[in-house]
Amino acid sequence: MFINPKSIIAFAIISIMLASCCQNSKTKDHSAELVDIKNTISSCIGWFKDKDFDLLYSVVANDPNFREIHPTDKVVHGIDEFKKNAEIFKYEGFQYVRHELKDLHINISKSGEVAWWYCLLDDINTWDGQPANWENARWTGVLEKRDGKWVIVQQHFSFTT
Repeated sequence: MFINPKSIIAFAIISIMLASCCQNSKTKDHSAELVDIKNTISSCIGWFKDKDFDLLYSVVANDPNFREIHPTDKVVHGIDEFKKNAEIFKYEGFQYVRHELKDLHINISKSGEVAWWYCLLDDINTWDGQPANWENARWTGVLEKRDGKWVIVQQHFSFTT
């Protein structure tokens, strides 16, 4: 029995293509990454419990491209402005009570180097003993994996009208 060499080559090419398609269609397990990302997001609010500024500054991008958009339409440009604005949290009368991330949705890019999230945030605090809360605030953001660690590069807070 004679086998046509063109048939063998065609069969080999199709086999390689099918094998590579099957490899690409496998979903990467991101469960460990998702835990790290959730901890990063939560730490961006939870740092206030102990007023751990080192923790806060470790979870946001330490560069001039960092952005934070407030519900008042104020935009914080860069880490230096962010740190300047964070000084208000040093006030002894401003105290953490609790925070909760509700309906948290996290997506990771195909490259595994970028992620984005959406949630509703309850950030419960007091100012001189009086409630100073953000309840059901919409919170979205983008994280980037830098040197093996997830950091927030942009975040946006808003309220329903």
